[in-house]
Amino acid sequence: MLDRVLKTISRYSMLPHGSRLAVAVSGGADSVCLLHALRELAPRLGVTLAGVAHLNHQLRGEASDEDERFVGALAAKLALSCYCAKARFSAQPGNPEHNLEQAARRARREFFSGLIRDGAADLVALGHTRDDQAETVLFRILRGSGLSGLAGIFPVTQEGFIRPLIDVTRADVEEFLRSRGIVWREDASNREPRFARNRIRHDLLPQLARDWNPQIGEALAHLADLAYEEERWWSARLRDEIASGILFVDVGGIDVKAPALSALPLALARRTIRRAISLAKGDLKRIEFGHIERVIELAASHAAGGRLRLPGLDVIRSFEWIRLARPSLPRPMTPVLVSAPGKYQAPDGATEIRLEIAEEVPGSGCATLESELSWGRVPAHMELRGWRPGDHYRPVGQFRDRKVKEMFQNARVPSWRRRSWPILTSGDNILWARGFGAAEEFAPHGDAGPVLRIVESGNAKS
Repeated sequence: MLDRVLKTISRYSMLPHGSRLAVAVSGGADSVCLLHALRELAPRLGVTLAGVAHLNHQLRGEASDEDERFVGALAAKLALSCYCAKARFSAQPGNPEHNLEQAARRARREFFSGLIRDGAADLVALGHTRDDQAETVLFRILRGSGLSGLAGIFPVTQEGFIRPLIDVTRADVEEFLRSRGIVWREDASNREPRFARNRIRHDLLPQLARDWNPQIGEALAHLADLAYEEERWWSARLRDEIASGILFVDVGGIDVKAPALSALPLALARRTIRRAISLAKGDLKRIEFGHIERVIELAASHAAGGRLRLPGLDVIRSFEWIRLARPSLPRPMTPVLVSAPGKYQAPDGATEIRLEIAEEVPGSGCATLESELSWGRVPAHMELRGWRPGDHYRPVGQFRDRKVKEMFQNARVPSWRRRSWPILTSGDNILWARGFGAAEEFAPHGDAGPVLRIVESGNAKS
């Protein structure tokens, strides 16, 4: 078993040399086995056991307290620090058993993440086994999981959790403990049929093994492994899609280029939308197959606008763009008093605007992200703000005064970018606007003397 654990640690690069590792121990067989296995392997791996982590859920009264005392005594026996805490939560109305399991899981994750944040450990090892993996995959199949859900329990997570026993069976665990005379505690709630996972473990999986496939646990674990490797490959591919200009991580949401999305193969388009939802929402909870399809249909439509409501997410189409963002109230765009030279954050929070004074006119005309104003014509009082309905001015080179809204329409600027569009003003006069250049009456036109140069740097999208 130790050889399999070493192989798993090596395959997933779980433990960099010099890591400080906390081991999550509930008192049950899996976690006790994990602790003893890692204690034996730590010197060979060049890592340090930083301590034992135990969260008392207080759901089983005295039995929960006995678990905590057992783990504390085990840590003391092995001369390890013990990080213990108590959780307080209750099930919510609707689906109490499922909610209780979810609440307990969230509490554990927050506790373990806190140990990493506080510097007690670099990583936290969790005792999930191949049996847990099989139960998780089957549970997700029954609930209608997508392909990514079939990856089950990840061996390594971005939060710093690792699972060295993920290729070891529960029978292997108990054999390891018995061969060394190591005791553990049994959690009576693991046999309560009101919990869905227990019904899968004690009823459904044994029935499938008896009537359909004696190796059902191994088959489900292999399916999870295949799906996990697929997910790793797709994650790298989706990073390329973001870099190639399909997805843009914007302030407050994610922007998707609709024509580019529609041109993708359907499998990649679905993955791209799932990635966008995950980035915008923080997770994929309550997101179903139909939600993904509706976003793809919105991208493929010829309409210039449209809106969808997904669980915890607003989806808006404007011209060639689709925006995914959490529902929120518009934040006030307070004007900022500016002077030159100086650096200021643009109203959209995505770029920096620099006001520079140049000694002479470097060229003629105005570029998209760099414009010049005649310093002699610039008013003393200037403000940087976002667009307001009714804004209008005559851009340099134009023959008439134009509404900024009209210019937005012609430039096909999505609706959500307009309110925070950077505009430099003095009183009621617009001096400059992103993408549309300087105002005609303030442009240098080859005048001698210094100029005010407006330079915007960062991810400015027109």
